Amino acid sequence: MARKGLIAREQKRRNLVDKYAELRKELKEKGDWDALQKLPRNSSPVRLRNRCIMTGRPRGYFRKFGVSRLVFREMALKGEIPGIKKSSW
Repeated sequence: MARKGLIAREQKRRNLVDKYAELRKELKEKGDWDALQKLPRNSSPVRLRNRCIMTGRPRGYFRKFGVSRLVFREMALKGEIPGIKKSSW
């Protein structure tokens, strides 16, 4: 499981991206690159990382479900995800 600090830092970045999204869009349309440079670094959406909502794991992330592959497998085996079942052939 990821450290709590990593999860909190990612949430802080998401808040900054949401806060500056409109201003960032306006500055890009104007072409005011100097003002864009002065915005906080973490307000750029490029710096976001998808993380599992349960464990905070950054790799093996399913966008559709918002969880990592490990959590997805556990939830699927327990029947917590509708329409998903273990396949066998």
